[in-house]
Amino acid sequence: MTSIKRYPWMNHFLGSPTGYVVHLQRGTVKHQGVGQAFWYRPVNSVLSEVPVDDQELPTLFHASTLDFQDVSVQANVTYRFIDPVSVSSRLDFGLKPAGSAPAAGKEQVATIIGQLCQSHAIDLIATTTLAEALSHGVTRLRIVLTESLRADTRLKSTGIEILGVQVLAVQPESDVERALQTPVREQLQAEADRAVYERRALAVERERTISENEMASQIELATRREQLVGQEGANARRTATERAAAELINAQATAERQGISAIAEASQIRLVGEAAAARESATMEVYRGMDQATLLTLALKEAAGSLPNIGNLTITPDLLSGALAGLFRETPANAGE
Repeated sequence: MTSIKRYPWMNHFLGSPTGYVVHLQRGTVKHQGVGQAFWYRPVNSVLSEVPVDDQELPTLFHASTLDFQDVSVQANVTYRFIDPVSVSSRLDFGLKPAGSAPAAGKEQVATIIGQLCQSHAIDLIATTTLAEALSHGVTRLRIVLTESLRADTRLKSTGIEILGVQVLAVQPESDVERALQTPVREQLQAEADRAVYERRALAVERERTISENEMASQIELATRREQLVGQEGANARRTATERAAAELINAQATAERQGISAIAEASQIRLVGEAAAARESATMEVYRGMDQATLLTLALKEAAGSLPNIGNLTITPDLLSGALAGLFRETPANAGE
């Protein structure tokens, strides 16, 4: 940063690394260069400091298209001073005392470059329609402004070199811009709606596919359940059939066993009956030849076995005489035999 120290009758100047100072004393160059340091007398000296670093100049102006539409052009120009001595002699870059108006060199450069940019841009945009200016205006303006500014004789003679021109935007008026944006906006909205509809259709299709898969799975499960129920019924019927057959076999075997037992029992009863009948028949044959007294005696003997105990027995003379008579009749008969 440039600094000036003031003393009585003398001042000391200390320059900056980006400022080219030109010291004129009574119209003669005494000091010039970057980063200078010297003493000078303010009563007969004039100091000018020209920046030697790159300078940026933003500019904004309006132009009219071929179809009478107003557009605004926003550009940025990069330049530098390649001949500081010529610049200091043609533009105001003097170092003023404290409290005085600052040097107007940069404002002069901005006015010159801005007017040149506006002039060339208006000439170009006047030959193009609004649609062309909006679609290709940035590129064309950048080329035209760069070439025209670099070839301008005034800038060259002043010692100004144009490093580059950037056209940032070419914009119509706000209402025209909205009108131009409406079709594109509607088209974008239509595309967005179509995308939404496609997503919905795809979602519906996927849901339908999922539902069909679920239904197919349910049908498959129902079919397999039906097969399982049928197989279980067949198994139950087979089990019942086998159980009935087994029970029938068991019943037949039981019946056969009972029949055999009944036949055997009947045979045994028949044999026992036949034996008893034979015994009874033999007994009857034996009893048939006996007389009445003997039979009575045997009957009494047989009955005595089943009668209760008799403490006292009374025998009448009639009973005893009859029994003895029968006994005596039987004894001689047996003796004769």
